[in-house]
Amino acid sequence: MARYTGAVCRLCRREGQKLFLKGDRCYTEKCGVDRRSYPPGMHGQGRAKASEYGTQLREKQKAKRYYGVLESQFHKYFEEASRRPGKTGENLLAILETRLDNVAYRLGFAMSRAEARQLVLHGHFLVNGRRVNIPSFLVKPGMTVALSQKSRGLDKFKNSIEANSARKAPSWLVYDAQNLSAKVVALPSRAEIDLPVEEQLIVELYSK
Repeated sequence: MARYTGAVCRLCRREGQKLFLKGDRCYTEKCGVDRRSYPPGMHGQGRAKASEYGTQLREKQKAKRYYGVLESQFHKYFEEASRRPGKTGENLLAILETRLDNVAYRLGFAMSRAEARQLVLHGHFLVNGRRVNIPSFLVKPGMTVALSQKSRGLDKFKNSIEANSARKAPSWLVYDAQNLSAKVVALPSRAEIDLPVEEQLIVELYSK
């Protein structure tokens, strides 16, 4: 399964903002963006103004990096979004939001999407009572996502749930704190996705 294995702080610096790819570290003074707020590389502090294409590319890269998706899969998501009724850009973000690893992150079971991806791969989550270890699995309305019974006693999850107790699950997920599960009641709308990306620029990029 292909994934990015380089230094993730470089990705945040390249986009000029925190993408919260390292969980707790992003909230400390060790955050790469706080320490060096310019793009990586020898020319990072002297980059010219971005062109229209460059601006569109940055928005696409930002979305890919937020969700930990590589180009080929991201393009497949875009093609699926374009086939759905409604706005393609909003459909694209809704698809990315309904990935199982993102749902696990949104529910507070992990400190970052990268960590959530690993936890899904290790088989800690159930969808409609069946174990699913595919991070890119797309949940749909009516499905229930739950932490497996065996995993509930692990300190890892206890600590994550406690640390993320102030984080509220999005309204398209009805969270049951007692059973550590959530039901998908709808597809996420754009207003429910707190992603600082101008999705229309991504649509324009792929439409060239």
